[in-house]
Amino acid sequence: MDPSATCYTVIHDDLIDAPSSQDLRNALQKGSDEVKLETMRRIIVGTLNAFPPHANHSICPAVAQQADQEAPALLLGLKQEMILVCNAIRNDLQHPNEYIRGATLRFLQKVREAELLEPLVPTVRQCLEHRHSFVRKNAVMSVWTIYQDHEHLIPDAPELLDTFLAAESDSTCKRNAFTALCHISQPTAVRYLLSQADQVSGMDEIMQMAVIELIRKDARGEGGHKAKWIRLIFELLNSPSHAVKYEAATTLTSLTQNPAAIKAAGAAFAELIVKEADNNVKLIVLDRFDALRSKHEHVLDGMVMDILKVLNSPDMEVKRKAVGIALQMVTSRNVEDVVLFLKKQLQSTLDQDFDKNVEYRQLLIQSIHSCAIKFSEVAANVVYVLMDFLGDSNNPSAVDVISFVREVVEKFPDLRPTITEKLVQTFSEIKSGKVFRGAMWIVGEYCTGAADIKRAIFELRKVIGEVPILASEQRLLDEAEAADEAAQAEKEPEQPQAVTKTRVLADGTYATETVYTSTAATARLEQVRAAAKPPLRALILGGDYFTATVLASTLTKLVLRFQELHSDAQAFNQLRAEAILIMTSIIRVGQSKFVSVPIDEDSQERIMNCIESLAQLQDSKPVHEMFLKDTQAAYAKMLAAEEKKAKAKKDLENKKSQVQADDLIQFSLLQTKNLDGDDDDLDVDVVRATGATEVKDDFVSKLARIVQLTGFSDPVYAEAVVNIQQFDIMLDVLIVNQTNETLQNLTIEFATLGDLKLVERPAPHTLGPHGFHNIKATIKVSSTETGVIFGNIVYDKQGASDASVNIVLNDVHVDIMDYIKPAYCNEAQFRSMWTEFEWENKVNVNTQISDLRTYLDHIMKSTNMACLTPEAALSGNCDFLSANLCARSLFGEDALANLSIEKTEDGSIQGHVRIRSKTQGIALSLGDRITILQKTLKA
Repeated sequence: MDPSATCYTVIHDDLIDAPSSQDLRNALQKGSDEVKLETMRRIIVGTLNAFPPHANHSICPAVAQQADQEAPALLLGLKQEMILVCNAIRNDLQHPNEYIRGATLRFLQKVREAELLEPLVPTVRQCLEHRHSFVRKNAVMSVWTIYQDHEHLIPDAPELLDTFLAAESDSTCKRNAFTALCHISQPTAVRYLLSQADQVSGMDEIMQMAVIELIRKDARGEGGHKAKWIRLIFELLNSPSHAVKYEAATTLTSLTQNPAAIKAAGAAFAELIVKEADNNVKLIVLDRFDALRSKHEHVLDGMVMDILKVLNSPDMEVKRKAVGIALQMVTSRNVEDVVLFLKKQLQSTLDQDFDKNVEYRQLLIQSIHSCAIKFSEVAANVVYVLMDFLGDSNNPSAVDVISFVREVVEKFPDLRPTITEKLVQTFSEIKSGKVFRGAMWIVGEYCTGAADIKRAIFELRKVIGEVPILASEQRLLDEAEAADEAAQAEKEPEQPQAVTKTRVLADGTYATETVYTSTAATARLEQVRAAAKPPLRALILGGDYFTATVLASTLTKLVLRFQELHSDAQAFNQLRAEAILIMTSIIRVGQSKFVSVPIDEDSQERIMNCIESLAQLQDSKPVHEMFLKDTQAAYAKMLAAEEKKAKAKKDLENKKSQVQADDLIQFSLLQTKNLDGDDDDLDVDVVRATGATEVKDDFVSKLARIVQLTGFSDPVYAEAVVNIQQFDIMLDVLIVNQTNETLQNLTIEFATLGDLKLVERPAPHTLGPHGFHNIKATIKVSSTETGVIFGNIVYDKQGASDASVNIVLNDVHVDIMDYIKPAYCNEAQFRSMWTEFEWENKVNVNTQISDLRTYLDHIMKSTNMACLTPEAALSGNCDFLSANLCARSLFGEDALANLSIEKTEDGSIQGHVRIRSKTQGIALSLGDRITILQKTLKA
């Protein structure tokens, strides 16, 4: 690390009750050792904070004579008195205690005055030969800083460090000397490294890291040692240190784009992913591997199984990222191995039991789904394995499986007979209504043989149970009642109980209703309801009439298709009568007391339509078209639209930007950077890690982000540039003294509202006439809420000891849009989060925009939210529009929105935007944002 870039921490003290100079002097001369130490600390803090010094030169003799070494060490912190302690520094550099020598050498690294350093250089050179490594390593760093700031004081520093390296045995000292040599004389460092090339693999970890840093720097130039560096990096790829292996792999990709080197770097990354225990490191290396894979397509595809080994990690985020990368590497050569591995992992989830087991199973099913759709040769192998999970008690997994089966059946006609046969056999294992609906739809659309149709209706009859449903349930109730009457014959008969309820009549008046009930009769009814029933029958009696309507539609399709395939009228009439019996019994039982919820009008009407189609319109050609062709054609069209959208997205990602006629031509042979540009450069990585890429840092963008804090007529003018860097707000404040007087103790004080926290208080400063000064303030942001930064400027006038001036600053409002990015989720995830989130903010639409789609685009642009509603659902001319929106903050907070608007007769738009989130702040902030934008637009 460059010592010139050292960060100095200023410790602020509460100086409201600061003692006078006389009190400090007395404490230094007459106080105990503890009092003197504390007094010295207070003087140093005041000096660092730019307050006038509290003591004069007389404090130096009082402290320098202390037997305790801590007091003289504190004495080194003073600035103005430094010239008086130069002799003491030389004595400490020659002190027999190695700790005092090392501490003094560390202090010298921060001294920049040539007059102080010049007499101390010979002593520093002597410390390079000290017997203790603590002294030697700090002496090396002192030589480095002295040479950088004042080269004339120690002109032979490169030769001195080169000689030191040849004789040094301590690893830390060698590393410090080598790093210093790299910065002050890179050719000398390169010459030393070439002489030690055979010993690099046996060097210490920290020394190997320094070697890699030198190689990375030298490779940017035209040193001519590139081939040797590549050989060295290949050796370091086998280092036992994970840090060295990672840096070596990263550097190798910047030195060469040879496929063998890329494979070696990828293999090192893959090994790190598996062996590294820290999940955060796994995620970082996975990202690096993915970036390498995207630049060199198909070069790393053979390592897909190495990446899948990380699925043994318990962390769900690591599993998800690893599976996502592996799916990008699947080809026709390795797809069978990948699917086989995923199948084994899927089977293991049945035996294992950990927190995210259900989520992991769903991830594996979705991964196998995507592989099977891309490569038809594995679809037949996996579809039957996945169908074993249709009876899974975990509803999302079973829903994913049925969705996969439906897509496979549509895309691969050869598999339809076997899949429908297997699906019919699993009817008795299915527990979920949603899975039942998908399975029955598949059977109704793709079951094409006469024998298969008979078998499907037979299996459906088994999962429905005895029909008519109402008659069989009533018989069970009668049997239970008869058994109770026989048991009660010997006991006293039960008296009916009167239950009085209040009813609301049609005209709005109230009336009382008294019903005589028997507790025994209620118990018998509950007993009949609770009895074991076939799965589909249980769903219907439980009130799932949507599944009942799908059953009616499926029966209708099967019977009509059987009519087309088979000319036997008797067999057709038998199947038709059985289907109509099942449908009528559903309606009858839905109106009885045996169901938990009465049947709704829509479901009843849908079932009646199916009954009429079979009873009266079985020979109608439009009915056959509607039931047997239209629904399948609609699904095929939906799949085609999804494929088209996915292809368009892929083409957009792969599309290279067009080259304009006046663009610069870049010749790769003339570039000193690596072949990829700066993507693998360490400096660029550091910039990205600090979040500097969030805002384009050029002059024009800075002008757009300037906030005026004071007026032009104020004695002190202040303005700030607001930089958003990940979770921090950096305020770069320019202060200008517009008076002819010197302003002392000028301090800018900030305070915050909301989830903002000031990291450090800016130090006081003395500003000359018409002078200016820059102050940087860092503010931490902990959540996505609208925050306010306010404050004032305080300073003392020259010649007025007790008169201070206070200037109030304008408020700086933090825009939460800098922390919100568009996010995407599927419909199931949206509905789940919409139900889960408890904070809702409803904003009424009040705008002059007259077009519905234009208003949707305006909302998306102003709130940084992504539209989840498909484009096909939004296209066309309609006076109503409903769309779902989603966004995510940098803090991981999800925000959902639903826009429901309509165009009135006068051409205006009315409706509302409902925003939901898990935390109150983001819901309120987004609502306020929409409200403010509507007012601004209207004005």
